[in-house]
Amino acid sequence: MNLRNVAIIAHVDHGKTTLVDQLFRQSGTFRDNQRVEERAMDSNDLEKERGITILAKCTSVEWADADGNVTHINIVDTPGHADFGGEVERILSMVDGVILLVDAAEGPMPQTKFVTGKALALGLKPIVVVNKIDRPDARALEVLDEVFDLFVLLEANDEQLDFPVLYASGRNGYAGLTDDVRDGTLNPLFETIVAHVPHPSADPDGPFKFLVTLLDRDNFLGRILTGLVFSGSIKTNAPIHALDPDGKIVETGRASKIMAFRGLERVPVEQAGAGDIISIAGLTTATVADTIADPSVSEPLHAQPIDPPTLSMRFAVNDSPMAGREGKKVTSRMIRDRLFREAESNVAIKVTESADKDSFEVAGRGELQLGVLIEMMRREGFELGISRPRVLFREDDHGKKTEPYEIVVIDVDDEYSGTVIDKMALRKAEMTDMRPSGGGKTRITFSAPSRGLIGYHGEFLSDTRGTGIMNRLYEKYGPHKGNIEGRKNGVLISNGAGEANNYALGPLEERGILFVAHQEALYEGMIVGENAKTDDLEVNPMKAKALTNFRVSGKEDTIRLTPPKRMTLEQAIAYIDDDELVEVTPSSIRLRKRHLDPHERKRASRAKIAA
Repeated sequence: MNLRNVAIIAHVDHGKTTLVDQLFRQSGTFRDNQRVEERAMDSNDLEKERGITILAKCTSVEWADADGNVTHINIVDTPGHADFGGEVERILSMVDGVILLVDAAEGPMPQTKFVTGKALALGLKPIVVVNKIDRPDARALEVLDEVFDLFVLLEANDEQLDFPVLYASGRNGYAGLTDDVRDGTLNPLFETIVAHVPHPSADPDGPFKFLVTLLDRDNFLGRILTGLVFSGSIKTNAPIHALDPDGKIVETGRASKIMAFRGLERVPVEQAGAGDIISIAGLTTATVADTIADPSVSEPLHAQPIDPPTLSMRFAVNDSPMAGREGKKVTSRMIRDRLFREAESNVAIKVTESADKDSFEVAGRGELQLGVLIEMMRREGFELGISRPRVLFREDDHGKKTEPYEIVVIDVDDEYSGTVIDKMALRKAEMTDMRPSGGGKTRITFSAPSRGLIGYHGEFLSDTRGTGIMNRLYEKYGPHKGNIEGRKNGVLISNGAGEANNYALGPLEERGILFVAHQEALYEGMIVGENAKTDDLEVNPMKAKALTNFRVSGKEDTIRLTPPKRMTLEQAIAYIDDDELVEVTPSSIRLRKRHLDPHERKRASRAKIAA
């Protein structure tokens, strides 16, 4: 089989999934009359809503050239956000070339740098596609220079620097060799893939060896292990065993089902050969980074090391007075099973059970990754209490405390650059670069501790009137930066249970910003608003007007309330303080104090001061 394995790398929203849609259409993967959703590769509801790729996926197309020679091209769609980088590192070991997709106006961005650096380090040859060439603000040749500079910075070798370049519009389905192309097909891209991506270097005559890079579950088949066949071939029901990275046998069994990728479908096949990307079912314990091999093989394949988690959150059983009203999955056993199942398939997540068994420490790459996990769980019917994110500290070789740093690249209108620099300085960030990026905008680069960036994104959007773009990327573990000031404002806390009342909420609006509306159910210890001052304030939002025999002449003043501030899940998680929780249910997101009783809160506060 004439075979090519290629990964597509792009920053969030640079048009990667849309380009794959057009590759499907023009290769004949879809019938002419077949109804296909836009962004077919975004199979997950959250991916469609947010417009980002969260889960890495494999697919394939078959392309015939002018002479009728058919090439089977396996395409791997990689996540563009660094929080999902755990997927990226493993996937690149399955392919022999990469397509780097860059926006013709924005140029290479931090997440492009993250994945491209991984690909170049593995020796993969890139094909550069400057996408969205039809944008009115496209600056294709400047962007190409920036890509070249990026490759030099990432220490690409001479062969990698001699990369082919295509100019394309993924949405309109054309590509060409010059930046003035405005029509045509994607055939130049297919031709470039066949010409520049080498045939897999797998050994067809050796014993069967297969490295697991993705793990999936099926209600009927059980675990489905996806990866690249490094050598040999395999038939259905052939005996196999799994070796962990140290060479220890994890389990033995049979390949009960072998599946290959044909378009978006996983199709059962009787046999698979070296160099193909396939899925195997039949094993119950083998996991990501294990080697599945013929029983005669004792040496495992080398698996890519995974960058460590930098952030953790506490997932607890929801113990609020409203627990169990909206969700069906509320017990610690259900939460435990779901989290350990997630950690099994997503190697970038680590789950630790607490001593009291009712909460779990979940460590991951960033707020977005953990926020997506929480959102998926609430849609599945879970109720949770989520703590404020905290960074994971380490000690260096000299016993000094270190913390994770991130590279932050900010594109902002010139008039707001001073505000952004001041705010980042308060968060202990150091500016490493500042340059005009054209069109009245400035690009500023910072090296900032991750701890200081928790909760900053919402404030950043307010400061820049929604026009700023902020991109973050894990950089390193560096020296501890000392105390970083958190949220300045206190909160308004309900002093009882009942329904919020307009009569009580009217005067409270003068105290700050409200989070609840008229007739909303409340409980003691629930946060109902933000205080304009720095201290927390207990209030009564349920007070109703007393009914008396007195009549008044004229109409009473009507109470008109400003609509309450409603936070998204990510905003709520970033907003809370260390002594607060986010109560997450399938239909509500509420903020509350960790200790609902005011006396317990005072005791906890005194204990913290004493410590």
